Amino acid sequence: MNAKLKEINDMEMTSRSQNAFSLQEAVSPELRPLALKVEAGERLTREDGIRLFRSQDLLGIGRLAQVVRRRLHGDRAYFVYNQHINYTNICINRCRFCAFARDPGQEGGFLLSPDQVEEKVRSRLHEPIQEIHIVGGLHPGLGLDYAVELLRRIRRLRPETALKAFTAVEVDHFARKEGCSAEEVLQELKKAGLSALPGGGAEVFSERLRHRLFPRKISAQRWLAIMEAAHSLGIPTNATLLYGHMETMEERVEHLLMLREQQDRSGGFMAFIPLAFHPKNTALSHLPRTSGWDDLKVIAAARLILDNIPHIKAYWVMIGPKLAQVALSFGADDLDGTVLEEKISHMAGAETAQGMTPAELHDLIGRAGFRSVQRDAFYGEVSGCLA
Repeated sequence: MNAKLKEINDMEMTSRSQNAFSLQEAVSPELRPLALKVEAGERLTREDGIRLFRSQDLLGIGRLAQVVRRRLHGDRAYFVYNQHINYTNICINRCRFCAFARDPGQEGGFLLSPDQVEEKVRSRLHEPIQEIHIVGGLHPGLGLDYAVELLRRIRRLRPETALKAFTAVEVDHFARKEGCSAEEVLQELKKAGLSALPGGGAEVFSERLRHRLFPRKISAQRWLAIMEAAHSLGIPTNATLLYGHMETMEERVEHLLMLREQQDRSGGFMAFIPLAFHPKNTALSHLPRTSGWDDLKVIAAARLILDNIPHIKAYWVMIGPKLAQVALSFGADDLDGTVLEEKISHMAGAETAQGMTPAELHDLIGRAGFRSVQRDAFYGEVSGCLA
């Protein structure tokens, strides 16, 4: 019996050695130490992250990320039937990278009444929507009562649908308007029907860039603290990084490490979404758009560094459906969803369609060589109509 166990152990060790060897051979020399860590399931360091972003071996980085992605999700690739509602673009922050925001009274500004939001939801009651995604600007006249009213109305119409609403930045705005804590705001929103928080508003965790690009927005520490408060209340969230503007490689890595450390503490991040910067119609319109090379590298590096966040999204609205397909072989396991009526990215020049059907997403995933899984907001598999 002992001889048989030794034989099995020897075979397993030989198999691991062969896999490690093949993985090392598949990457450039500077990535081989990282290949050993990936094979062993070891956590990458800050220096490892910087090495990833500086490397020109994109295929090697993708190969490493795909090992982790396959380990976690096999050949599954997820999408959700979701509807986006942007209730206002009037915002006091006026970040330099934003094409969505308007000042009060400015042409192009809008604010939806609760009745108008309700009508948007009612108009799609015939569709099996699993998630409604609600975000907006920091309107100086809107407080917690408005947010609670929206959630209550939508919850009455859609009792079965997850409501993913209000970024940490919006939660902070409501708290300051009401003179209460973020925890109290989150408790009231949860009572009204909130299911989860989206990951927006994180931008990039750099004080240097906050002062230059979004000085009125909450700090990294405040964003993380609000997410921790949500997690402590049983409200799961997503996380994001806005990349491709004025950030350095080191700042990208620091951002990812801060998210990883927060996940170690509170454990409530479901997915990470890299957001490719679109410069059109912004104060940074002189900057070029991100390249496909950079988009894939960010997705792959995120999968390798964020070892404790289960899902990495390739947000097709921002990088396009074809590149999102490729990203499924560079560490991503989720294409987000149908994204019906998204405004923020499109006002910044996104040229993608205003929504996709479940059948289109199913086909997109299948043609990339993966098995499509229609999910709910929490990554539970659902059977849905592919019309």
